[in-house]
Amino acid sequence: MSDQVRIDKWLWAARFFKTRGMAKKAIEGGKIQYNGSKVKTSKTVEVGALIEVPQGWDRLVVEVLALSDQRRGAPQAQALYQETQESRARREREAEVRRLGNQGMSPPVGRPDKKQRRSIHRFQRQDSES
Repeated sequence: MSDQVRIDKWLWAARFFKTRGMAKKAIEGGKIQYNGSKVKTSKTVEVGALIEVPQGWDRLVVEVLALSDQRRGAPQAQALYQETQESRARREREAEVRRLGNQGMSPPVGRPDKKQRRSIHRFQRQDSES
């Protein structure tokens, strides 16, 4: 553990990104916020800081618990940070909304039969004529 760690190295060591290059791109693209503001890749991370990180559909807000510039196993990486209660509650709420929103949508099963195919062709002809 070192006393000064750049934010791109810390995000990589905490396993938020697969490579430092990906972490750097996210920081330069403005996707990472450090204590509520955008940062540069050279920003040094401090214990107790809040970092907002995108993860798929969600945005995690984590508090820095420890510093490391070496990438280790997942259990050691998870010991570097802790997700805030507000972030966890918001993430679970948004996941529930996504789950409920997708319930009514079921993909069509199988190929269309002859009647459905004729209907599709008729619709396509009407669309091309107008």
